[in-house]
Amino acid sequence: MFKNARAYRLNTPFELDQLALHEQLAEKTFRGCGPLEAMTLGWAPPLGPQAEMLVHAANGCLLVTARRQERLLPAAVVSEAVAERVAELEQAEGRDVSRREKSQLRDALLAEMLPQAFTRSRLIPALIDPQAGRVVVDAASDKLAEEVLSLLRESLGSLPVTPLAAPAAAERFTAWVLSGEPPAGLMLEDQCELRDPADKGSVVRCRGVDLGSPEVRAHIDTGMRVAAVGLNWQDALSLVLADDLSLKRLKFQDELIEQALDGAEDEDPALRFEAEMTLMSEQLRGLLGCLEAELVPAGEAAPPRQGAAATADTGVEDAAPPF
Repeated sequence: MFKNARAYRLNTPFELDQLALHEQLAEKTFRGCGPLEAMTLGWAPPLGPQAEMLVHAANGCLLVTARRQERLLPAAVVSEAVAERVAELEQAEGRDVSRREKSQLRDALLAEMLPQAFTRSRLIPALIDPQAGRVVVDAASDKLAEEVLSLLRESLGSLPVTPLAAPAAAERFTAWVLSGEPPAGLMLEDQCELRDPADKGSVVRCRGVDLGSPEVRAHIDTGMRVAAVGLNWQDALSLVLADDLSLKRLKFQDELIEQALDGAEDEDPALRFEAEMTLMSEQLRGLLGCLEAELVPAGEAAPPRQGAAATADTGVEDAAPPF
């Protein structure tokens, strides 16, 4: 189950099936950091290290998982070691160490320290939905999502996508809070983030409050706008929707998960995984479709569908710059 979601529209239909995609990803299978590598990124089986397939298919969607490993070597630790080495040289030789020498010392110390540093790994799943024409990455930041998309491009040769965007999202969120009436299928929850458009540093975060309360309305009356809002989708999924259309703090209702897993508890773990993936992909497909219809400007919301006429992939985007 994803904890976050950053969604992108596919600018051309995605035609690969599970096996074909697996074969494409195989050349970028994950490997651990070498002695002098600060980070590596590659594909890992979604079903775990015992599985062989790098792609899991369910509900018309394809799930892939990137594994990112990095060496834990904080910049402050390196800087302290460089400062100590510089002080020793200056005291021993009675001269100032030049900027060039400091840079060379830093490189030498990195080469010494990296092989001894601990490593940390994380898994970053991504859902490719050819039917809806989207890619959804479970990443809390644009930077992390872009790393996964870049790895996909390297594996496939090309992946023209455009992030979902709504220029007036904060205004629409504010209207939802003022009216108490978000689009059909959505309900307001008890949290939001308000920002002043004229002062980016002016932020008010509300949690556990009635969004229709006089206190929230008073902030809006002063000119603040709702930059993120807590929502519930069809009593199935709670989330925080930000004005960049990223989804955070995704939480699927326990009753829905139990229903999806009914009869699968004693079955193969792959069947449990597939049941959860089917539930998640179906809810995300419906939610993102609703948000596109309500928030994305007309003419930009409809992504290409699987089986639609494909256009030549020149690597050049006609819409917003690719992510």
